[in-house]
Amino acid sequence: MLGLLAGSEQYTGAAVLAAGSAIYGGAGMVRLMSAPLPLAAARQRWPELVTAAADPAAPDKSVKTAGRVQAWAAGPGMGTDDAAAGLLAAVLATSLPALVDADGITIAARQPALLRRDAPTLITPHAGELARLTGADRADIEARRLEHATAAAANLGVTVLLKGSTTVIADPGGIVLVNSTGSSWLATAGSGDVLSGLAGSLLAQGLPPLQAAAAAAYLHGIAARLAARDAPIGAADLITALPDAIRTVAAAEA
Repeated sequence: MLGLLAGSEQYTGAAVLAAGSAIYGGAGMVRLMSAPLPLAAARQRWPELVTAAADPAAPDKSVKTAGRVQAWAAGPGMGTDDAAAGLLAAVLATSLPALVDADGITIAARQPALLRRDAPTLITPHAGELARLTGADRADIEARRLEHATAAAANLGVTVLLKGSTTVIADPGGIVLVNSTGSSWLATAGSGDVLSGLAGSLLAQGLPPLQAAAAAAYLHGIAARLAARDAPIGAADLITALPDAIRTVAAAEA
């Protein structure tokens, strides 16, 4: 079971996309905690979701009453105000594996202590988000992606999935993986939300952060290729292509 903290009154789509990819990624149950508008949109699109209203005035209680989960994914479209920061802090105060993405990374850049936790942690920044988090120059990160991902993982004590044309995944122990399935079709709004939900679902199924990140990035790329077939796609198309992507990988391993 995956706990998902995503979406806001302004960014409803992030919750819908992350929830859908978590469901299609194999999570037995997805518990979405968000504001009323994204909860309504997500329930309409994914009736199998379990939902819980986030109470910014009582973030710890919100996380506890959301229900039992095996991991958390937090950040897509959740906003960066004090209320969002409180909810993120409550999620990261748990002892469960956690993924932090998007707005969650922006919050962590202001409050770096949030990432100093004993539980397995995966962050999924693009170069700009990693620049905010580490203070490095964005252009230098783009030029030396492997070096910066490795340094960030070691310094922050988390697994880093650095998104881009070539996805680099580094863990605090110095292991670095490079994903080979990246595609220009992934350069579409909401693609990162899909990746977050997918990687979060794999964390909830028991994969360590390095393996969850690698598998999610690989399947994300395969789904893009299957969905596109030489035509433009949107992020929602990635979700519906995930079962075929998983079947393709399973068939190759058989």
